[in-house]
Amino acid sequence: MAATFNGRLFLKNTAYLTSTGFKVILAYSRTTNFFYAYYVLRTLTAMICEGSINCLALAYVADNVLERQRTSAFGILSGIATAAFVCGTLAARFLSTALTFQVAALVSMLAAVYMRIFLEESLPNGENLTQPILKSGQDDHCQDGDLSRKAPVLKKIPSIQDIIGLLKSRVTFSQAAVVAFFNSLAEGGMQASIMYYLKARFHFSKNHYADLMLLLGIAGMASQLVFMPLLAPHVAEEKLLAIGLLGGIADALLYSVAWSNWVPYATTIFAVFIVCVPPCLRSIASKQVGPTEQGKAQGCISGIISFANIISPLIFSPLTALFLSEDAPFHFPGFSILCIGFVTMIAFFQSVLMRGPPPVSSHKISCNSLVA
Repeated sequence: MAATFNGRLFLKNTAYLTSTGFKVILAYSRTTNFFYAYYVLRTLTAMICEGSINCLALAYVADNVLERQRTSAFGILSGIATAAFVCGTLAARFLSTALTFQVAALVSMLAAVYMRIFLEESLPNGENLTQPILKSGQDDHCQDGDLSRKAPVLKKIPSIQDIIGLLKSRVTFSQAAVVAFFNSLAEGGMQASIMYYLKARFHFSKNHYADLMLLLGIAGMASQLVFMPLLAPHVAEEKLLAIGLLGGIADALLYSVAWSNWVPYATTIFAVFIVCVPPCLRSIASKQVGPTEQGKAQGCISGIISFANIISPLIFSPLTALFLSEDAPFHFPGFSILCIGFVTMIAFFQSVLMRGPPPVSSHKISCNSLVA
């Protein structure tokens, strides 16, 4: 959210350089002392910049892409990240452990150098964007219902009251935040329990997990890089969001009643729809705020997602362990996965209630909304 009042590129470079440091440690040595040093530095850097790279990248894209093209742009950005995940997973299969960390550190440094040399600072000019939600000054005056001059960029760190005001000022943004919370709660629960579940049910090994992750990555990459840019101009992002959540519900339901070890591989087809959820959510949130508040809006959504990811393992890991044990109240090994499907269903129902933002031309702020 600091991207609201500082240069996005400066903050992105700072976050990336900070997160690169801990990779260098294991690239240099993997002894016990270096291992603990890695985790200490990893924890400290996560407190500062965990998720901020993605958040700032989204804000940077929002600064340079028109509203009607943002869903496709966010989808392509997510698709490239998924492609990188696939390439990294493949590389890890063929590289030695020591070489894996060295390559990871080298690629991170190359990315930081690329940003420093080729990316220019984004300076939002407010064209084709909605007006800011939060007031940035009280000395603005209106003529003929329009702003007489552009609102200045905020110069102070947003407070909790600002974030609460951000959530209260737009119904659609608040609904997007609710969808983000429950969808991330379900995703975090799935990540925390699915490997344990598959190992207990079908004796999956690390190679099975790697194959499954590759299939998921390939399906997600194809969807975000090919299908989303084709569908986004013709299908409302709210509908794409609902379709993606329906895919998540179907995925969880099939996992919960999986009767053979090929079922998890078959469910990877739903990844084509599931990966549509994050870009659509980010695009909807982006359109609810002005050019000076893109970092704040994306940071707010990222914070909600992080909070959901923290509490989801605390809920679903014990639940999974209980129903895979002999002390289960009733025989249903996939009950925790079924509950994850119900959580996704809450997000789906909330997404159905969402309505797209009105046309940009109708987003005019009156004097009362600025001064009040």
